[in-house]
Amino acid sequence: MADDLTPPSRRLDRAALDRVLARAAELQSSFADGAEASGLLSEDQIVELGREAGMSPEHLRQAMAEERTRGAAPDERGLAAAMFGPGRVQASRVVGGTPGAILDAIDGWMLQEESLQLKRRVGDRIVWEPRRDLIGNLSRAFNVGGRDYALTRAAEVSATATAVDGARTLVTLDANLADHRSRLAGGTALAAVVGVAATAVGAVVIVVPAALVALGIVAVIGVPALALGVSRNSQATAVSRGQLALDQLLDHLERGDHRRSGGLLGTLAATAAALQGRR
Repeated sequence: MADDLTPPSRRLDRAALDRVLARAAELQSSFADGAEASGLLSEDQIVELGREAGMSPEHLRQAMAEERTRGAAPDERGLAAAMFGPGRVQASRVVGGTPGAILDAIDGWMLQEESLQLKRRVGDRIVWEPRRDLIGNLSRAFNVGGRDYALTRAAEVSATATAVDGARTLVTLDANLADHRSRLAGGTALAAVVGVAATAVGAVVIVVPAALVALGIVAVIGVPALALGVSRNSQATAVSRGQLALDQLLDHLERGDHRRSGGLLGTLAATAAALQGRR
């Protein structure tokens, strides 16, 4: 009879597990030594909580690394995003290696393969911008090396490397294409204004026949629509090529090319590290 009265083992779905962990963290932060003032948990405490809930410490550390690199994404629900497409591309992956070595490899790649220049390097983050000098302009104009230089369409490209553990690093790459989108939006608006102005002049000043006025009205609608279609396609191409460029770089890192001294990425990493040492 006693066995019949034993409650069955209960299982938790993902939503319930999230609530349980959140509540456990709240309780632990209330009673842990020194936690009363800050209300914060250390990473070791979070790992221990997850371990007790049957979660892998490896996955927990990766999740915490992702949370540290998670930036405030721009609002892509506005009019510009709806009309022309997203203004940002991002890619992230966990790869083998230390943050410093990986950032050196990425720096070398951006400088040599994407015709970018260093804008700022602080801690575990690097920001680049397109080269505006003669060599950079000529490289892009003549497609030197058969490369697309897709990331030069971005106003800024950034990389953040966060250690997951002693052997792995979470890499997050981000390219800001909002300025490219703004230029396309400006061109579309200009086309609309020119179409309206030309039609108005033709109808009022020149006093053209009604048939031509009707044709002009069609042009007022058609020209902006055509310009919008061209701009949307241009932004979609920039986004697609930018995303591909980021993913291809992560592919190199995931394969460990930056650790092979004879490979392209390894050579670029060594060059970037040497340049960084002289700065």
